[in-house]
Amino acid sequence: MNREELIKKWLDNNLNTEELKAFEQLEDYRDLIQMDGTLKSFKAPEFSVENNYNKLKSKLNTQKSTSWLKPLVRVAAVLAICFCVYYYTTTLDSEVNTLIAQQTEVVLPDYSVIELNSNSKISFNRSSWDDDRIVHLDGEAFFRVEKGQKFDVITKQGVISVLGTQFNVKHREDYFEVICFEGSVKVVSNAIEAILKPGDTFQYVDGKLIANEKEQSVHPDWMRGESNFKNIALKHVFRELQNQYDITISAKNIDVSRSFTGSFTHKNLKLALQSITIPLNLTYTKTDNTIVLRSE
Repeated sequence: MNREELIKKWLDNNLNTEELKAFEQLEDYRDLIQMDGTLKSFKAPEFSVENNYNKLKSKLNTQKSTSWLKPLVRVAAVLAICFCVYYYTTTLDSEVNTLIAQQTEVVLPDYSVIELNSNSKISFNRSSWDDDRIVHLDGEAFFRVEKGQKFDVITKQGVISVLGTQFNVKHREDYFEVICFEGSVKVVSNAIEAILKPGDTFQYVDGKLIANEKEQSVHPDWMRGESNFKNIALKHVFRELQNQYDITISAKNIDVSRSFTGSFTHKNLKLALQSITIPLNLTYTKTDNTIVLRSE
């Protein structure tokens, strides 16, 4: 990968481990990092990076290279990159995605931590974080929030607001759930507002608010490698199974609105399928990555 491609991926916060090592070997690496840090301390005037850089580039291409011109070219290039850094760091959100059967940990600028479950996505803005601690979530995540000003988690089905606490948010199709493990959590969803204390759950599934018993565990079940359900429609159970394993479930002749209470492991597909099918008197066949379910 050439120098220009490395710099572009660095600006996008999209370097993998090998590319990062290559970027750190660039001759002007320290200049770029120093400029990046300095740039965040002032507000740049209105400036079109692409237009000015292209003008500079066209002029340089028409001039004969001389030894005294090289330092000037380097300074001009660094300045252009710094304006690019300013633009990207102040306007673009950082985004983290997980694939099926993948989990990851994200450390936020204030050292709050997000544990992201499989097939999920978060986004946040690093440059405005000191003023607005806002995370957009699609999927499921566990949050350990450092104390400070208000921290908001925004989903399509509701907003969760906290100061310093630990909680889990699950936002899937027609499924919205918030569990408070420490501190207190404010949830606003579908014109309903609730304050959750440790052990409290807010669950809104298929357009209905569901009452739940106190949660006794100190972490969500998925962090221990399993999914648990209490009187939840089978369609949500199947969707979560597909999030944890790289499979497709065919249940054409199954009543997926039927309630299920139970759990399945994330570490053994055969055992997970048995945990669901046996209590419901279902059978299944597996062909490649497709699971076909049938009623006995």
